[in-house]
Parts: sequence; structure tokens; C-alpha cells
Amino acid sequence: MASTSRLATHYPWIKTPLIANGPMRLIALSRLAAEVSKGGGLGFIGSGFEQDNLDTLLENAQKLLSEHSPPLQTANGTLPIGVGFLNFGADIKSALSSIERYKPAAVFLFAPERFDDLVEWAYGIRKVTAGATKVWIQVCSVEEAISIIKSCKPDVLVVQGTDAGGHGLNNGAGIISLLPEVNVEIENLVKADELSPEQAPIIIAAGGIADGRGVAAALALGAEGVCMGTRYLASDEAEIAIGYKDEILRASDGGQCTVRTGVYDQLRGITNWPQRYGGRGVVNQSYHDAISGIDPEENKRKYEDAAKAGDSGWGVNGRMTTYASTAVGLVKQIKPARVITEEVRREALTVLGRAAQAVGLEITNLPNN
Repeated sequence: MASTSRLATHYPWIKTPLIANGPMRLIALSRLAAEVSKGGGLGFIGSGFEQDNLDTLLENAQKLLSEHSPPLQTANGTLPIGVGFLNFGADIKSALSSIERYKPAAVFLFAPERFDDLVEWAYGIRKVTAGATKVWIQVCSVEEAISIIKSCKPDVLVVQGTDAGGHGLNNGAGIISLLPEVNVEIENLVKADELSPEQAPIIIAAGGIADGRGVAAALALGAEGVCMGTRYLASDEAEIAIGYKDEILRASDGGQCTVRTGVYDQLRGITNWPQRYGGRGVVNQSYHDAISGIDPEENKRKYEDAAKAGDSGWGVNGRMTTYASTAVGLVKQIKPARVITEEVRREALTVLGRAAQAVGLEITNLPNN
């Protein structure tokens, strides 16, 4: 309850449980972020490691949000969206300049070369916004969680399970075991007086969550909200090709049709991810050829040829990358991001109500939103 109250204080416009979109690089931009926030969630722009157009993206989001009626209520004059950075390549000086100018409600940090690299980011964000912008940090292991909590004191800890699409640790645990263990370790830090209760971060779950059932499960595990990526790939506002969206809708049995690998990064020419991370994507011909021993340069040439083919470059026999989580089989329809946010929240509340009835409980104070 204390964490839920903090969320409402930080982000007065949200409806609970909180649903955020993953700050997917080059995919989650101004329109997607704005629509998620308009739906009572927290929308994130995926700035990634390229900040050249960040001011433009924030300016566009500000304009889109200003058109909403009634205006979204914010705290401390913040812009009611967040921005996400991939810290192994992001430029902190440029990022802090934009953050100071637009004061987003949250900044989402992920994938530093070293955990200690995030200390400067957390300090800088708080300094240039006088603490108004809250620091979110995504972790993929218990070790990462403890280290970052101690060094950075994040306002929000995003705990990402290995089912997540896109990039995460090559070796990791699913959210169903990872999140409870992280919570136990946080409780131990509080008991040992290494962390005050007020410094304990709000926990957000990520990885393999694509509908209200997943949200309800995450809440049962101890999260205060969720962050979804793959579900928002099938949104009107996702900045991806039709072929990419069609492949998201086609794919099923995500535990079998997706794989975490470095192959897709190599084909796309993105080689600066720290070695401990791999990208989960839908298995296709590029992947099959890679593991069969094709010359990497030949595989890359075929990938580049597929890119010229447009939407037909995706598919089982295609070569274009489709990053997606193991929950991809639950995604069957393209909808506006705002509708996705609202529908998933309503489904979560319905599932929670059914679960309470199943054990003979009557819940009368669930929010009606």
C-alpha cells in the first residue's frame, strides 16, 4: 500500500495497477509514450543510445499531451511521460541537458558497462530536476538488484525476467522466481538497517507479460505494476514496419518460436552491447543459417537483401529481426496503445477479483478504472 501510494504521488494521473511500456529503442517514440500515459499508464520514449533527436521527441510528446482534455495531473511540473536510455552507449551530458529542459516524470536506465556507471546518471538526474524526475533502473538478476539498490537508491526497480523480448541477460531467471527473491533481499536490507523503508524501491515486473493475467500474476508476486514491450509492438503507434507487426501476430508458442541470441545484433551491425546481454527474437531463416555454420558475412548480406524487400523480409522463412518475448503468442490484434493500456488494466482487475472469489474472499475496494 505504501508503494502504491508513492506511485500515485509521483504520477498523479495514473490508474492502478500501473502499466508502463518498455522504452524500446526506435520503436517507442513520442506517439506511443503519449498514448500510454493518456490511458492512465506511464509512457516511455526509447532514446536508447542515440540522443540527437531527444529534444524533438520530447517536444512532440509535450505537444501531444497538451492536447489531452482534461490535462493530465502531474507532480512538481514534470512532463507525464518517461525516457529510457541504454547506458552502455548513451551520452550523459546530452541526456541530462534534455532531462533538465523537459523534466520527464521518470528516466529509465538499463544495460551499463558496469553497475557503478549508473551512480553518475542517478545523481545527475536528481540534481538537474531537483528530484522531480524519478529514477527507474532495470535489473535482470538478484546480484544486480542488490548492487544497484545500494549504490543508486532507485525510486523504481524494474525486475526483468528472462522471458523478456529484446535484450536481457543471457543467463537469467523467469519473473516468477526472480521477483520474489529480489523482494526478499530488499526486506533483508531493511531489516539489517542497510536501507530505510522509505528508500526501498517500488518494484515493477517485466518480461513475458502481455495481458491482464500476467499483470495479476506480477502483483501476486509482489510487484506494484508492470512494464510491457511485446504487447505494444502490436499497437498503432509502434514505429515498426507492417511486416514486423504481422510477424508478432503470426508467432505462437513463444517458448519454442523465440530464442535469446547475439545473432540478430551481428546481422544488424549493433556490436556494442555488453557481452552478458543477448536479444530474444522470433526464430527465422537468418538464425537457422547462423547456427548451421553459414559464413557470417554471407548471412549479413542476405539480411541486407531482405531489408530491401520491405515487409516480405519478415516471417518464418524471412530474415528480418523480430524481437519479441515468450508471451508473443498472446498478442493477436493491433490496437491503439491507449486502448491496450486500458484493456490490460481492466482484465487484471477482473482476474484479481476472480482469484479472490476462488479463495472465498470479497474485495470491495478494487479501483473501478
